Amino acid sequence: MNEPNEKFLLETDAYPETKMGDVVDTYFDIKVSDPYRWLEDDLSDETAKWVGEQNKVTLNYLDKVPYRSRLKNRLENMWNYEKTTAPTKEGAYTYFYKNDGLQNQYLVYRQKGEEIELFLDPNTFSVDGTTSLSLLTFSKDGTIAAYSISEGGSDWRKIIIIDVETKEALEVPLVDVKFSGMSWLANKGFYYSRYDKPDGSELSAKTDQHKLYFHQIGQKQIDDTLVFGGDKKRRYVSGEVTEDDKYLLISGKNATSGNDLYIQDLSKPDSPLLTILDNMDTDTSLVGHLSDTLYLETNLNAPNNRLVSVNLTQPQPENWLDIIPETANVLNVTSGGGFFFADYMIDATSSIYQFTYSGEKVREIALPGLGQVAGFSGREEESLLYYAFTNYKTPSTIYTFNTNEGRSAVYKKSEAKFDSDNYVSHQVFYQSKDGTKIPMIITHKKGLEMNGKSPTILYGYGGFNISLTPAFSITNAVWMELGGIYAVPNLRGGGEYGQSWHKAGTLMEKQNVFDDFIAAAEYLIENKYTAKEFLALRGGSNGGLLVGAVMTQRPDLMQVALPAVGVMDMLRYHTFTAGAGWAYDYGTAEQSKDIFKYLKAYSPVHNVTKGTAYPATLVTTGDHDDRVVPAHSFKFAAHLQAKQGGNTPTLIRIETQAGHGAGTPVSKIIDQHADILGFTLFNMGVEQLAELDDE
Repeated sequence: MNEPNEKFLLETDAYPETKMGDVVDTYFDIKVSDPYRWLEDDLSDETAKWVGEQNKVTLNYLDKVPYRSRLKNRLENMWNYEKTTAPTKEGAYTYFYKNDGLQNQYLVYRQKGEEIELFLDPNTFSVDGTTSLSLLTFSKDGTIAAYSISEGGSDWRKIIIIDVETKEALEVPLVDVKFSGMSWLANKGFYYSRYDKPDGSELSAKTDQHKLYFHQIGQKQIDDTLVFGGDKKRRYVSGEVTEDDKYLLISGKNATSGNDLYIQDLSKPDSPLLTILDNMDTDTSLVGHLSDTLYLETNLNAPNNRLVSVNLTQPQPENWLDIIPETANVLNVTSGGGFFFADYMIDATSSIYQFTYSGEKVREIALPGLGQVAGFSGREEESLLYYAFTNYKTPSTIYTFNTNEGRSAVYKKSEAKFDSDNYVSHQVFYQSKDGTKIPMIITHKKGLEMNGKSPTILYGYGGFNISLTPAFSITNAVWMELGGIYAVPNLRGGGEYGQSWHKAGTLMEKQNVFDDFIAAAEYLIENKYTAKEFLALRGGSNGGLLVGAVMTQRPDLMQVALPAVGVMDMLRYHTFTAGAGWAYDYGTAEQSKDIFKYLKAYSPVHNVTKGTAYPATLVTTGDHDDRVVPAHSFKFAAHLQAKQGGNTPTLIRIETQAGHGAGTPVSKIIDQHADILGFTLFNMGVEQLAELDDE
């Protein structure tokens, strides 16, 4: 095997100097040092200098990867095909998004009759492509558009309101908007959510008092009506108007799971809020509305979800009636064309059924294969709906679906330069440490010899009730084209098997998630898919925590670790931005001595030990990440560099003018993925690449 970091140290002498402070916190009479606390100050010149020095060393190392440019060229070549979305009808026009191939951001087009014209080009929002379009909405008659933009990848948004015919701004942008939708009331205005402007840095200061406002078109933002919030702490608030403009549903949350729910009759001036749910113990959301009946999806008394109906005058749970009852499989419901569409998740793949509003099953919808489906939603009067199908080896294809005939047809086949027939994707089940059966989908080239020498990326998440369902990725396609294996286990903490599966990976059961990931790696090694020397662990956000925890618990298990935008300081995560909302999954260090000790036992920042040989590590983050602030990654990288006992590199790559991931320009995505793949292969001892399809 190569010893790339040995060469690296001889040429650069050392990592950048990272000073150590003397900060010590006390939790329940236990002292915990935090020597790199100063890196939390994202406004300081000292932190900026450190970022620059770290990037210089990292990029100098990556420059020595002999096939880095080949990887970038191949990614660009495979990325360079036209991509479009399903159309939506708004007023006199039909709108759709399109990217010709390598454009940094998707463009918005519209069509009337045969004429197609450009409506919005987010690539013109900023010179470097780092300002992105986040959300585009229209008034009910389609004459006014409101769209939100993100600058530099931040979660903070500005809302711009324009006349759709002239495309001229109708007023100054709305600001201080974050984690917000826009729900229109006829053509009068829309409901949106915002925080009060935080003290200190907008990128790291705590934001935990969300409020719902109504913005009337033409009035100043300062005069917007406060509709909900401020009476008590709610970290996330949202409002949704029913399709007929008669009712407003308001949801309040303090965590990523659980919400209270209220309804207001908009047809009566000053109508009071009527409580549907007054606690945040379960999740309930609006699916549809017909006359005086609401249709709600809920996990109240149904861990795998059910669809219920209830009369608007008495909407409390004791009056709910099952329309689509709970089953053994997790349910997600959409509506369109006067029907409900039930997406049952069976071992992380989609199975779709069509139902009437009374709950009568119409049909099972035939799908192209096992994979993930998104769509089957639209207005009640639309009889033609759209859905997209994909899996790990199949690029996303858009289909139309006739709700009356039950017939699907290809609307837009992917033009990706990838031959799915040359690859296989199969699901296995393995046992975790406590005997729990965990599913994992493994994808690779057909005919690949299982000799324990295949470079393998094991990707995981395991948290927040989020399900990892099969989806095509150009980066993974290039990896598999090179002979690599891509494996994704469905760890506890996710939502693949409902509420019980989620809770089995939260709070003082969080170690189950790490054990599930470790067992996945051991399965791949034992069954000769790969070996330790050819295994890389990868994950982002909560998945970055996963990689950080596993590499500190089992540094012998992998050759490469790739934690991205990870939650690495489990004792302080809740003190930044909206981090306190993650306490449902994690708990907080102040909550109890037991939870503090449990968090500290797996917190990546607190479990790097001096002299341990850690795998080759490339930490990645963005300097504008205000969801999982980059200080998490900064501190983890600093500890690794100070304490690494082996001769493999522990580097950090900090993307500038980028955030948690959404809206990142294509050019930056390609550069980053070329670096990640190059770093991974180089540290697996790969000296030259196999031939690629376009060579």
